Amino acid sequence: RVGGMAGQLCVPPPLSRVYCLSLFCLPRLAAARPPAPHLVLVLADDLGWGDVGWHGSAIRTPRLDALGAGGVRLERYYTQPLCTPSRSQLLSGRYQIHTGLQHQIIWPCQPSCVPLDEKLLPELLQEAGYVTHMVGKWHLGMYRKECLPTRRGFDTYFGYLLGSEDYYSHNRCVLIKAKNVTRCALDFRDGEEVATGFKNMYSTNLFTERAIDLIANHKTEKPLFLYLAFQSVHEPLEVPEEYMKPYSSIKDVKRRHYAGMVTLMDEAVGNLTDALKRYGLWDNTVLVFSTDNGGQTLAGGNNWPLRGRKWTLWEGGVRGVGFVASPLLKQKGVESHELIHISDWLPTLVHLAGGHTNGTKPLDGFDVWKAI
Repeated sequence: RVGGMAGQLCVPPPLSRVYCLSLFCLPRLAAARPPAPHLVLVLADDLGWGDVGWHGSAIRTPRLDALGAGGVRLERYYTQPLCTPSRSQLLSGRYQIHTGLQHQIIWPCQPSCVPLDEKLLPELLQEAGYVTHMVGKWHLGMYRKECLPTRRGFDTYFGYLLGSEDYYSHNRCVLIKAKNVTRCALDFRDGEEVATGFKNMYSTNLFTERAIDLIANHKTEKPLFLYLAFQSVHEPLEVPEEYMKPYSSIKDVKRRHYAGMVTLMDEAVGNLTDALKRYGLWDNTVLVFSTDNGGQTLAGGNNWPLRGRKWTLWEGGVRGVGFVASPLLKQKGVESHELIHISDWLPTLVHLAGGHTNGTKPLDGFDVWKAI
């Protein structure tokens, strides 16, 4: 102060003092947060416990075996016994009893979808700054446009909306009992538009190619969330002939087709991870692989030594194949026997993304990253 009297003109301190004060403050600054990881969630359809190499299967799954062996295999991992309930829990973090989706699946003509007031995983990741893409099977309702993936948090979508269809024509046929007539229609979308021009192209290959295109064109200024929900290995049992040749010794026709389908999907996951490495994303990626429920033993699947199948509450219906693979894991090459449920992925992945779950209804899932 000039003249030593309060209220008079204040003179700023010399520049050297400001410089010293700023140096003094520097050590107190918080360390910069590491960049948010890319999140890749791969969901197989109806893959059985006994249908992967690390559970003793004769079906060849070398790429899945290697990813699991280099990551964390989830050996006490649980799902729901059916498609829609599992997928709803995966994306909402809430049990299907809380969303009204506990009654089997959403059938083709059923006016139902995940309630529109539920905040889903891709919406939370968008809020955390992620680019969000979905490829593959939706099966969470489509009777209103507000139910579609692109209205529920995904920036892009390429796939089919119902529960199953032909792998090549992409048609879904439905028996309308009241009229005693079967009608077929194309169920394939690019965004919200019907996607034509893909007839006679095997869906697993199409979905993998689209996923690789998304990876190749991703601008790394923002983290990536890619949800790849394969049609494989849900019936109908269809696969290119060359994938069945290694299994010519399997007498059961359904099992032989199914084995080829599993091997093709294994190859697809390998191609996906190769692309993540080729385009420089892998070192900062967390990849989650999961089935949506146990194998359908009536359509070639095998859950041995677990009892039961898809549609049942025995272990064979709800204990799922799953693992996490990532260079970011603190421990690799281990088996986890912690109880983990498909509803846990929402809070776990949102935590990894640096986001928050404040906008959701009360969650049933838990953040299990420390356990992993």
